[in-house]
Amino acid sequence: MEAQELIQAVQSLNAEDAFRPRLDAHQWRTLTQFLSRHEVRMGDQVIRQGDRDRAMYFLAQGTMQVFVANTAPGANKVAILRPGAVMGEPSLFAEGPRMATVEAMTPGVIYALRLPRLEELAARMPVVALEVLRAAGAVMAIRMRANLAHRIPMT
Repeated sequence: MEAQELIQAVQSLNAEDAFRPRLDAHQWRTLTQFLSRHEVRMGDQVIRQGDRDRAMYFLAQGTMQVFVANTAPGANKVAILRPGAVMGEPSLFAEGPRMATVEAMTPGVIYALRLPRLEELAARMPVVALEVLRAAGAVMAIRMRANLAHRIPMT
């Protein structure tokens, strides 16, 4: 797996909602063994609003746009994501429909962490799994506060 591209992207992203796990090099290598790599084309929808899958994605290359359907005109675009960003993190914490659609603006590479693989990671390396969840929860909290400040509906 070409995971070094992902690790570099995550560690170099300078954004308020950046994913910041406290992992050493060995722990990063362990985590990447539980991820699956996917190439995306421009226009591919990585996450669809309303779907109920249980995966978080890491953006290694490319740019993604996040938008919500059924909102006030002009309020549907939520964010632009750059390499190093995570998306879909709420699905690791609870079942329920996806709150937004994430679409590739450019070709890129993403890594998926699906719930069964996270559970396997937790059984084998609980310290790594706990740190992934802590960092994903922090991203989720920052994004929730930002959405509330901009009055973007959470449902």
